[in-house]
Amino acid sequence: MEAYLGIDVGSVSTNIVLINRQREVIADLYLRTRGRPIETLQQGLAHLNQEYGRQVKVLAAGTTGSGRYLAGVMVGADVIKNEITAHAVAAAQIVPDVQTVLEIGGQDSKIIIIRNGVVTDFAMNTVCAAGTGSFLDQQAARLGIPITDFGDIAVSSSNPVRIAGRCTVFAESDMIHKQQMGFPIADIINGLCEALVRNYLNNVGKGKEILPPVVFQGGVAANKGIKAAFERALGLPVIIPPYFNVMGAIGAAYLAQEESVRRDGTSFKGFHVAELPYKTGSFECTGCPNSCEIVEILEEGKVIGRWGSRCQRWDNI
Repeated sequence: MEAYLGIDVGSVSTNIVLINRQREVIADLYLRTRGRPIETLQQGLAHLNQEYGRQVKVLAAGTTGSGRYLAGVMVGADVIKNEITAHAVAAAQIVPDVQTVLEIGGQDSKIIIIRNGVVTDFAMNTVCAAGTGSFLDQQAARLGIPITDFGDIAVSSSNPVRIAGRCTVFAESDMIHKQQMGFPIADIINGLCEALVRNYLNNVGKGKEILPPVVFQGGVAANKGIKAAFERALGLPVIIPPYFNVMGAIGAAYLAQEESVRRDGTSFKGFHVAELPYKTGSFECTGCPNSCEIVEILEEGKVIGRWGSRCQRWDNI
């Protein structure tokens, strides 16, 4: 079977998918990165090799996410693209007339405005955690409730408590205050969902024209309470695609397929990279007053990639 590989390496999760020529998902993996992107990626590739290695021929590979360059040099990616492009391409393929993409991950969130199939505007939140999944994880831990139960508990409430959600510290203080006042846990959790949505729309979505169809993707899309809060705030139906938690990887696979049409062959090294030894390091470039920190990755003791410079001095490695 001929397939295309898509990899999305983020701070919270590493997602890997295989799609066929018809852009149907053959396999999808959602793995917790846990601060070890190289080990997690190798673990995912080893699993795919075990399950599909003899059945699948990878025609091209694409990477995206905050660790896209790291993953790209490791696997020999044919295309390395940013998250905005990957998520937009995936959403447009699944919902062809999509006009707004809401994406909330563990450490960042983004909004993508699409008009007539073209990205016309976008915004990202990478500074404050109050509009991301880590905000909910932190409060779930504080309440002693599994994050997987958050959505069901939230939708069981019809009277959400208003909680200050502009800052995680203030939100936690406000939540404790509401608990001490005797409000039901379900109403507090529903209020937390509304606080996240309010923060997202006031910061990431500020000044954006949000038009339907609206697609909600990213790991937080699994939370029914957040989806319901978005629908109440926007007054619009929100679509959650089938593979909402690996959409970045799916987009990377789509882009790899498009790239394979323009080139002869692939740079993909093969699933055996899961067994190779890798090491990362960094040094300070003294070529100019910028003093850039250059990150490098070594495969079997040989440098295969360097990045981090403002100029192109190290880009030829």
